[in-house]
Amino acid sequence: MSESKDDELKAVQAALGAEHAAVYGYGVVGGRVGEGRRDEARTAYDAHRARRDELQRAVRDLGGEPQPADAAYALPFPVPDATAAARLAAELEDRVAGVYSDLVRASSGSRRGSAAGALREAAVRAARWRGGSVAFPGLAERSAPSGSSAPATPKA
Repeated sequence: MSESKDDELKAVQAALGAEHAAVYGYGVVGGRVGEGRRDEARTAYDAHRARRDELQRAVRDLGGEPQPADAAYALPFPVPDATAAARLAAELEDRVAGVYSDLVRASSGSRRGSAAGALREAAVRAARWRGGSVAFPGLAERSAPSGSSAPATPKA
């Protein structure tokens, strides 16, 4: 496999991992978010499941074996209520945007266009959950507050 294809496969696998984590995380969000935002959480959950399935196909198309989802994922902070659930949803979207930013850089053609679309969708969802946007969605080094080094990929 060429180096560029190998880099692309790694980026697709990273995006798949982020989508697995987002699907898990939205299970938590949906259980804690208030009734008024439950439909928004379900829509995001469904979108991440669809992206996950698309990425599994992409990994196979690139000659790889899709990484399976972990049984559970560590949450970045406790989620005891609706406020924390909305904050978690924004964090999930920020992390997904970060890996899609990497995939945009590593891919070309229709896969690059799809990754750019996924990055845009994640940035819009993050802004809705957060109540505001960041200057450079998907680029943690540009969107994080000074002195912060927020990870761009989910932690298992």
